Amino acid sequence: MFTQHLLLLAAAALPLITAAPAAQPSTTTGTHASQTNTSPRTTHTVVAGRPGLRFDPENIFADPGSIIEFHFLPANHTVVEASFDAPCQPKDATSFFAGFFPVARPADGSAVQSGEVFQIEVKDDKPIWFYCAQDKGRHCQSGMVGAVNQRVDSGKTLEVFRAKAAGVLGPAGVQAQVQGGWRGANPNPLGGF
Repeated sequence: MFTQHLLLLAAAALPLITAAPAAQPSTTTGTHASQTNTSPRTTHTVVAGRPGLRFDPENIFADPGSIIEFHFLPANHTVVEASFDAPCQPKDATSFFAGFFPVARPADGSAVQSGEVFQIEVKDDKPIWFYCAQDKGRHCQSGMVGAVNQRVDSGKTLEVFRAKAAGVLGPAGVQAQVQGGWRGANPNPLGGF
């Protein structure tokens, strides 16, 4: 009787043991397979204005539906969407533009950031190129650029985009108004980036 019971349990468990495991969501690097995102939105934080005129991180891989949230450090930065072939200029009439975020640098050197952030939603897995349009110091031309979902397996990489930006002779361009995203209260203004 005991042996029959074990055989019945083993027979019932056999399909569970031999069945292939269910597919699990995963992070991909370098390729961008189509995925269905059923989890809550992921927010990727990007800090604008790190020493050396840079975004941190400057290279983000994000699933469609994710949010990219820009935080701004002193003194006065922005973020504008560009095309790969024309860095330091808005991509088109619908490009996102955050407006400028002037932030006073405290005399005591303490960490401070803007009381507002700018957010964009990643709509698909196509690359998004961006830059800071601050002309005092020629931020874009000095390398303050970034990418979301760059294709590392192509010639269109962040380093090539940065080199193209360094060759731009004229001023960086902006849109006429804030667009393509949302400005809102900074959820952690004392975050100490």
